[in-house]
Amino acid sequence: MTSAAHLPAVGIVPPVLPSIRRTSHEVTYTDSNIAERVVLICASALFAGLTHQQAKEIASCAKARVFARDELLFMQGQPVRSLVLIQAGSVKHTQLSPNGNEVILWMSGQGDAVGIASEAPTCSHTCSARAMEQCRTLAWEYSRLQILVAEYPQIRKNISHILSNRLNELEERFREVATEKVAKRLAQALLRLVKQVGKQHQGGIQVSLSREELAQMTGTTLFTISRILSKWGEEGFVEPRREAVVVRDAQRLEQVGDEDY
Repeated sequence: MTSAAHLPAVGIVPPVLPSIRRTSHEVTYTDSNIAERVVLICASALFAGLTHQQAKEIASCAKARVFARDELLFMQGQPVRSLVLIQAGSVKHTQLSPNGNEVILWMSGQGDAVGIASEAPTCSHTCSARAMEQCRTLAWEYSRLQILVAEYPQIRKNISHILSNRLNELEERFREVATEKVAKRLAQALLRLVKQVGKQHQGGIQVSLSREELAQMTGTTLFTISRILSKWGEEGFVEPRREAVVVRDAQRLEQVGDEDY
């Protein structure tokens, strides 16, 4: 008879191998995700100045979230609970007046932080944020963000710099509303949007905002925006579309003066 000690080890290894393969696949998948996140984090203004290792640690504690087109990230007046970094897509920030009129404050695109607040988590959002298209994001609970800020003071400096830049933009736009005619205001708004959320599109850069939304941003009427865009379309340096504008010649747009259309 063959003793148990001489029995071949058939059936012992195969049950283990699938487990090893699954674990290997999971590690590779996780490493790939972290690597992609680190690239985004290193390129963002929020985490500028941090080392690759620090970015990796920050990436590892982020949660991936996907927002559908028109989905709210947060509403005006809600407590600040998290901070979101846009991985792909664009978000508009709007504010409602007491009588219900809405105005677009600014736009955010890939690499931008959404939900930054100076005194979180005790403060509330001063505006609403809505996805303009499907958005892939990374999110951190503000309790986690506070720990990161304490550990990496550079993040606090970056937050102050971002908020300062937003204030400067709002001041510049206020000056434009007070001193510039509509055509000049619209041209400046489109040039800013090209940099913030523009996407390459058949001979130009597309800004996916409707005429009504452009009217909100520039403090004018839908009729006026439509008239100006139609004129520019005839001249060929922009192409008005149903829910977007394609800027074909940014240099020509920069030269727009105080023409009254």
